[in-house]
Amino acid sequence: MSSPPKPIHGKWSIFQKKANSHGNKPISNQVKNGNGGDLQWCFSQVKGVIEEDVTEADIISCVEYNDDGELLATGDKGGRVVIFQRDQEGRQEGVTGRGEYNVYSTFQSHEPEFDYLKSLEVEEKINKIRWLKRANPAHFLLSTNDKTIKLWKVSERNKRPEGYNLKDDAGILRDPSSITSLRVPTFKPMELMVEASPRRVFANAHTYHINSISVNSDQETYLSADDLRINLWHVEITDQSFTVLDQCLDIVDIKPANMEELTEVITAAEFHPTECNVFVYSSSKGSIRLCDMRSQALCDQHAKLFEEPEDPTNKSFFSEIISSISDVKFSHNGRYLITRDYLSVKVWDLHMDSKPIETYQVHEYLRSKLCSLYENDCIFDKFECAWSGNDRNIMTGSYNNFFRMFDRESKRDVTLEACRDNMKPKQVLKPRKVCSGGKRKKDEISVDCLDFNKKILHTAWHPSENIIAVAATNNLYIYQSKD
Repeated sequence: MSSPPKPIHGKWSIFQKKANSHGNKPISNQVKNGNGGDLQWCFSQVKGVIEEDVTEADIISCVEYNDDGELLATGDKGGRVVIFQRDQEGRQEGVTGRGEYNVYSTFQSHEPEFDYLKSLEVEEKINKIRWLKRANPAHFLLSTNDKTIKLWKVSERNKRPEGYNLKDDAGILRDPSSITSLRVPTFKPMELMVEASPRRVFANAHTYHINSISVNSDQETYLSADDLRINLWHVEITDQSFTVLDQCLDIVDIKPANMEELTEVITAAEFHPTECNVFVYSSSKGSIRLCDMRSQALCDQHAKLFEEPEDPTNKSFFSEIISSISDVKFSHNGRYLITRDYLSVKVWDLHMDSKPIETYQVHEYLRSKLCSLYENDCIFDKFECAWSGNDRNIMTGSYNNFFRMFDRESKRDVTLEACRDNMKPKQVLKPRKVCSGGKRKKDEISVDCLDFNKKILHTAWHPSENIIAVAATNNLYIYQSKD
């Protein structure tokens, strides 16, 4: 039996045009209840059991709002998907508790598997969830683990058919000789039931672990990316995928005969929100490539390369590791990109690829701790980032259950904490500060006291309102702005 391919993420892999119609509107008019850095955030809800000992399977691994923000989905390491629905009263403006969500549906999306051909265990952990735009009464979402992508249909049923001719009410077949007349089955009201059923299974197309899925703006196709390849799928076709990127980056074949010579892998990929032919992908070397599928079928040549020259003063043994991009996202208007590396968030203008137009330091105080972070593997954590609905604010996570907010207009930033101490209804979150040296003030926390086991990797921002979801281990905290 041939040896399985080694996962190419982790320590050794690192070393080895148009904006849409609202893109020109004033930013402050694109979202309700928002004034960026002046926002005060209040506790709304927490989902999940608050306990010290957390089962590995209960740890949240992804968070995603649907297109209108009425549904919020989470995936966990146990392969489960939990969907929350916004409280009906919360949809009305000015109603207290507008940010509250209730459990809508829970289902097992993926099970642990074993690849007998490669002698490889496949975890059930949900890596990503992406919603399709709603086109009928049902909802559709894509979920993926390391190898298999599934399309799920989530629908409601509040009626059941009764009065069959060939079956009785218990579902048992009737004796044909006892049927003396034909009757028309009728629908009877029943208690509302939410059903999740798999409609498509997309498998056997990725050799390495899937790190991204992204639905195209045409709502008919989507891409999936692993460490070396990006595939383009049609949602109605499961038995074939079109390889967008074969052997990955540029015209260089980055899959060498000896895998120890590998120097760069794909870390994230996303479609443009309005241009169905444009997508971007990021790499472990800190570069972002924008591709146009109209230019050629196999996009081994990028249309634009976004890359920032390294600052010689910050060059160190860890430079390449911390420059690896863990997440990339288009702004809602399609004009900008945000990328998250280990220490910072950068904003890129699609019209300028030479350098980012904005750089925000997330936890620069950790630069002096990189050696210990390397030893405990925290330096390889994959933090995500999120845009606000008006593209004015940016959110991303940090350690000690801290998460960071950046206002692009006022240039203000704030550090907040997702914890059980801030769980009073409508309680305003108090900004936190980290002291990296010198005398520590009363309300500050020393960088040496940070808990690196508590980390905010996954966050989501409501597409049109100032409501955010923050995943902290097995808990989902929901906060809303104070009006």
